[in-house]
Amino acid sequence: MDESGANVSTEPGQRLGRSIANGDQLFVYGTLQFPEVLVELIGRCPELVAAELTGWRAAALPGRVYPGLVPARGGIARGVVLSGLDTGEWAVLDAFEDDEYELRRVRPGPAMSVWTYVWTSVVAQDDWYAERFAAEHLGTFVARCAEWRRLL
Repeated sequence: MDESGANVSTEPGQRLGRSIANGDQLFVYGTLQFPEVLVELIGRCPELVAAELTGWRAAALPGRVYPGLVPARGGIARGVVLSGLDTGEWAVLDAFEDDEYELRRVRPGPAMSVWTYVWTSVVAQDDWYAERFAAEHLGTFVARCAEWRRLL
């Protein structure tokens, strides 16, 4: 943390830099909205508050079970806002996200500004559905998260 209160990342390839400050929140719209995934990655489930982003969609990604957030005229991306993340938890979540994600500020409401990971590469035409992911992939994905975290 620097003198301004911003958390400063020292890990190469991390997107956090000087962007994240204490109290910042994270909008998640894909696998990170599942408590089981969060527990495997950061050891707990922070407070989850339902939220929507107008003008965006959670797009299916070719060959992947998780989505990417992309702009979409008339779209609505549904997810949750995570609060109370500490510096170490932000670092773990940032390391977990693929390099094709970019950390950006968005506004799920007129008086709310949060961070989210926006996809910067190719997406499928289809949307990603949390219910389908939960039914078809969640168990295996949680196990993969546990293994990834063990190796981190």
